[in-house]
Amino acid sequence: MFTDIAESELRDYAGSQVDPDDFDEFWADTLSESRALPLDVVVEPVASPLSTVDVFDVTFFGYRGQPVKAWLRLPAAAEAPLPALVQFVGYGGGRGHALENLLWASAGFAHFQMDTRGQGSSWSSGDTPDPEGSAPAFPGFMTRGIESRETYYYRRVIVDAVRAVEAARSLPAIDASRVSVLGFSQGGGLALAVAGLIPDLRAAFPFVPFLCDFPRATTITDNDPYHEIVRYLAIHRGKTAAALETLQYFDGVNFAKRASSPGYFSTALMDPTCPPSTVFAAYNSYAAAKEITVWPYNAHEGGALQDELKALEVLLER
Repeated sequence: MFTDIAESELRDYAGSQVDPDDFDEFWADTLSESRALPLDVVVEPVASPLSTVDVFDVTFFGYRGQPVKAWLRLPAAAEAPLPALVQFVGYGGGRGHALENLLWASAGFAHFQMDTRGQGSSWSSGDTPDPEGSAPAFPGFMTRGIESRETYYYRRVIVDAVRAVEAARSLPAIDASRVSVLGFSQGGGLALAVAGLIPDLRAAFPFVPFLCDFPRATTITDNDPYHEIVRYLAIHRGKTAAALETLQYFDGVNFAKRASSPGYFSTALMDPTCPPSTVFAAYNSYAAAKEITVWPYNAHEGGALQDELKALEVLLER
């Protein structure tokens, strides 16, 4: 059922998140620390029975030079350099199997799918550990290191995502001027963060994005992953202010304000996991050209394949 404000009001909802004065400085310093280290991209072919798609196992250095895995899928016998789509994965999942997710390469694109550090055991497998520890946290990833912006889990993941785009752009098979980013849920939140940190993407596709408007999200849904934060703060009662301050630096609303590439969003009006108001908070704050598809009778699956087909249509046109 509809559990959020009416769609007509969503169109004007700007969100409740605070934009810290040193947001840009924090991210410039964070990225420069990792960019001072080499990407060290290693690409190894994967043996497969496919005849129309070539698959490669990729390793690159992400946050502080820590290794991150990815798949690179290319249309077989295609002439390089190709337009590319860098994809980020939903919460709890990893890059999956080498022979999954063949749509983009089959359509003629280079497809670079980043693994997510420390995840990949809930619904899709992963191969990238997270070597950083944290203070006591609620099971899951939302509260790991939440006591400080420097130690928060998503600081590492967002740097990985930026470096994934840079790694993709370094490959001879990819046209660095024609790279877009896409993801669903957590992947959509990461696509949104990258759009706010990299100025010259061809397009960004944050579909039913997670990691948006934390102050509202944590108070209007009892669904995980947002509710992990609620349960953590129910135990650590004295850490609410510090946690909410940390989350200001990782909120899709604040990344959206800095975006300069066209953005194509989706949201679902019956989504109890990423409520539509939290998505519209980011969409309405998005500083570049933008569109949003609203699915009135869907939950967190959003448009599913139809969202991907929308992205494919846009990319083929662009």
